[in-house]
Amino acid sequence: MLRLFFALPCPAEIARQIDAWRQPQHLDGRLVPVANLHVTLAFLGHLPESRLPLLRQLPQQLPLSELAFDLQLDRLDCWHGGLLHLAPSQLPAELMALAGGLRQLLDTAGLPGDGRAYRPHLTLARESSRPQVPTPLSVRWRAEELVLYQSEQGGYLPLASWPLG
Repeated sequence: MLRLFFALPCPAEIARQIDAWRQPQHLDGRLVPVANLHVTLAFLGHLPESRLPLLRQLPQQLPLSELAFDLQLDRLDCWHGGLLHLAPSQLPAELMALAGGLRQLLDTAGLPGDGRAYRPHLTLARESSRPQVPTPLSVRWRAEELVLYQSEQGGYLPLASWPLG
């Protein structure tokens, strides 16, 4: 069984900016490693390896050439349970179309979903809390790639990718 998810990878230069901001904040909890920063589009959970060929075909059914967009993460929040994250204050229509399209394809293929409404975010730390007086942060990048990841001990392994735009 593989633990899988579709996501937008955080570009290395943006990940370094986030980490440079995060260090002096003295965040509590478990920081997400810089190499693991991403925005999940669809979490698949544990699936047998035999489902990988299907998962590699599904994104090709989406209008990926029309779905490149600028993603700005400018809102710091912490959900109940201690998931400290950055989120967009304005949701790009392309982001919601990409996440919704993936969810629809996965549902049609009979693959499990978590049943929750999609709330795009980039996790900064787990088992954390919001800093009392955080320094504002806003990062922006052009989302140009969709990636299928496998979650492994301590990291994420890209299994397939598709260009956006």
